[in-house]
Amino acid sequence: MVHIETTSSLESLRKFMIFSTCKSFIPSNYRGPDMFPERDVGPGDIYIEAVDKLMVKKLREITFVNAKEIFGIIYSSKTGNTISKWRQLKNKNGKVIGKASPSALTNLVVLGVLAKHWFEPYLKSQK
Repeated sequence: MVHIETTSSLESLRKFMIFSTCKSFIPSNYRGPDMFPERDVGPGDIYIEAVDKLMVKKLREITFVNAKEIFGIIYSSKTGNTISKWRQLKNKNGKVIGKASPSALTNLVVLGVLAKHWFEPYLKSQK
């Protein structure tokens, strides 16, 4: 696992969570910027800390919530290999701290949570 510590937009992290948890079954009308997945059963908890949060629908183990004024997100993968916390710094930008598996690192870069310049030293260290 790789330690991560970076700044990220809320939208990039939201896209990562959807890609990692429910991309194959999220309804198209749940893809708006205020819709987030939560999971509270078994391994892989995901929790959205927000001033205003409304449960919309539960599909499989994911509960879709409409959340506004988010100040924190706790994310862990089902395997436990990726665990991160996002804390709001200003507006919809925040700091992500945690650990990530190699496959999660790839998704974090592709979806804009981690910048490529952050990822390149990790790739060089793996050679």
